[in-house]
Amino acid sequence: MSQAARIMLVEDEEIIEIIIRDLLAAEGFQVTVCNNGVAAWDRLRNDPRYDLVLLDRGLPLMDGIELLSRIKAEPALARIPVIIQTARGDKMSIQEGLSQGAYYYLTKPIQPEILLAVINAALQQSQELQEMLENVSRVEQSLTFIRDCSFCFRSLEEGRLVANYLAKACPEPERVIQGLQELLINAVEHGNLGISYAEKGELLLAGTWQEEIQRRLALPEFASRVVAVHFQRQPDKLVFTIRDQGQGFDAKDFLDFSPERVFDLHGRGIAMARMMSFDYLEYQGNGNTVLAIVNGVSKPCELVS
Repeated sequence: MSQAARIMLVEDEEIIEIIIRDLLAAEGFQVTVCNNGVAAWDRLRNDPRYDLVLLDRGLPLMDGIELLSRIKAEPALARIPVIIQTARGDKMSIQEGLSQGAYYYLTKPIQPEILLAVINAALQQSQELQEMLENVSRVEQSLTFIRDCSFCFRSLEEGRLVANYLAKACPEPERVIQGLQELLINAVEHGNLGISYAEKGELLLAGTWQEEIQRRLALPEFASRVVAVHFQRQPDKLVFTIRDQGQGFDAKDFLDFSPERVFDLHGRGIAMARMMSFDYLEYQGNGNTVLAIVNGVSKPCELVS
């Protein structure tokens, strides 16, 4: 980010507050501390320009989950990534936090290197989403009249451009764009380039994910691989078909938020796309083709069935 990110730390334990505040300040972040949920909510409503919220679950006056729910229900705040930190690591608690829209779930005691890696990943994803939304808003309104089109691309940047373009063809581009981007990124990195789930976690932790993507794109065995995207506007729905040229994978474990993977630095993109961006999502065949549907579309022009 071009300027220091603003982070709100909501923590009522003084020692933990001091440790995390000093850690974040040493990394150049601007840190605002609130010691209870009510104070944090009041501050956020008066000043929504925070880049991230680091939220303790067990707070006085207002529970952390209630504060998270309020943040995600408020349009001016919903874009802010929220990372929950808590001593409660049971599956039910984790599932509740993720289903309410938490970006990540950390259990105490906090490991500094993991905390910083998660924060940086959340900030990068949030910045990319904001840039995508700004790009979408500049695309011609005539894109809403597209009925049928196809694209092929190789790189992550090309995939983001395709996501920007196709999102504008939807009546709610801000709903579709992040999920669409997640599916296209998955098709490049895990599909065409063969980066395994474990490898991506190691690359993210080491901060070398982007470098490895570029390295593999230049290798002869991957040079001809493309992701094909087909878009079709039907009378009652929008249909996206995305196909990569990889070996495929078993997607069933990634269609829902999994407590088993909650402490990983990635692995939530497909579930997020299915639950938040599309009305239907299915991986077909050997897993290298995904069908994503948006239902009940208001048609910009009359279509013939």
